Amino acid sequence: METVTYSEVQELVKKLPAVKLHIAYNMLIDLADTETDIKSSRSNFMFLPLNERRQILAQQAKQLIAHYKQTTDERQIWQAGDFVDEY
Repeated sequence: METVTYSEVQELVKKLPAVKLHIAYNMLIDLADTETDIKSSRSNFMFLPLNERRQILAQQAKQLIAHYKQTTDERQIWQAGDFVDEY
């Protein structure tokens, strides 16, 4: 994986419109909070019995459905726009 510097991330953030800054900020907070636990939680998850993993994934899917319903308007704002065909 290519190394990314803090300055490259800062420059990218500077290019974001203000309405999208809270989305980027929340994503960075989530990454900072979970990065240290990702490897151990993924390993632990893989050692769980299959039925238990399925239950966890089903629970997460329900949570995501609720999240997507709550953020529909927000997502429509940042997903809207013209698509450019460069071919």
